[in-house]
Formats: sequence, structure tokens, C-alpha cells
Amino acid sequence: MSGAILVLSGPSGAGKSTIIDSASNRIGEYYFSISTTTREPREGEVHGVDYYFVSKEEFEEDIKAGQFLEYATVHSNYYGTSLKPVKEALEMGKLVIFDIDVQGHRLVRAKMGDLVTSAFITPPSLKELERRLYGRSTDKSYIIEQRIENAKEEIKAIGEFDFVIINDIIDRASLEFATIANASRLKLSKQELENLVVQWENGLS
Repeated sequence: MSGAILVLSGPSGAGKSTIIDSASNRIGEYYFSISTTTREPREGEVHGVDYYFVSKEEFEEDIKAGQFLEYATVHSNYYGTSLKPVKEALEMGKLVIFDIDVQGHRLVRAKMGDLVTSAFITPPSLKELERRLYGRSTDKSYIIEQRIENAKEEIKAIGEFDFVIINDIIDRASLEFATIANASRLKLSKQELENLVVQWENGLS
């Protein structure tokens, strides 16, 4: 595999999608990994664009078949990442971007550690996160409260990530994201480093 993996995590409402969209013209060719989920689509979401929406039974069948790079249960629903498109993108040398939760980051890091760069994206404060979640009016109050409680747990894992982006001013956050994304392409895997040492010692180019 000659590509690289960039994992983005952070609470719902942190602005991860907005940052990616804003920086897309500065990070070169990439593949954005679309998650598969068992939750119901929100208004305006499209199957195959925002998520792959499947039944719980279908998801569990794919788990047994080993079809997921990672999967986790969030708010009583499954979320996971199919392996096939990720492998294809890496073999084409693309940067693969994941938008997954803290549990997912741990699983991806464990399986593909030396290909992974990670960043935790968060609003500047819990109060600002609450304002954004209630302001976008896409979820019921009890779901928002669940997301807020989940965010309080997620922030405790911030030290597990390579970088942190505070999404206060979107232009600045997008620039920081682009810098991290481009740097992640330069990261060499353990095998690539070993090959480099051999080439260096033998005078090969």
C-alpha cells in the first residue's frame, strides 16, 4: 500500500465536514471514507453519499464476514468502515480520510498504525458545542443531550491523537487541517523506512 490514512475524530457538531470541504482544493487527490450505519437517515442525507444505510442484520452479517476495517456502537447504532474501497484507494496512492469516533481511531491505529496520522477536531468549549448542536436543529433534544455526554467522554481521549485542531475560526482550522493532511502523505511506513535504509546503504536511488 502506497497511500496514507488521516483519521479525524471529534464530537458531533465540531465542524469536521465543513473543514474538509473548505480545505479540499489544498490537499490534493483523496478518498473520503464513507461509513456504513444502521441508524435512520436524517433529512437530506443520501445513501451512498453521506452514509451507506443498512439493516442491523446486514451489518452483523458483514461483521462475521470480516468486511469491516473498524466498527463501533454509538447511540445504540452500528457504524463501520468497509475494507474494499479503502484498500483500492491506498493502492492508488491516495490519501484516505476517515471521519470516525474515538473507538474507531483506536481500532484503525491498531490495525494500520504506521500508515495513520490522526487529528482531533473540537470547538473551543463545551458551551460552544452545545450552541452549535442546538442551533443546527437536526436532532431531538434527548439525542443532543446524548451527544453532549458522549463529547465529554471523547475529549478525555484527546492525548491519543497526533494533532488537535480547535475549530473556532473556520479559515484557520481549514488551513491547519490542510497542513496536517499534506504532511501525512510524507509519512513513511515501517516497510518503506526499512527499504530506504537498504537503498541508502547500497547506494541505490
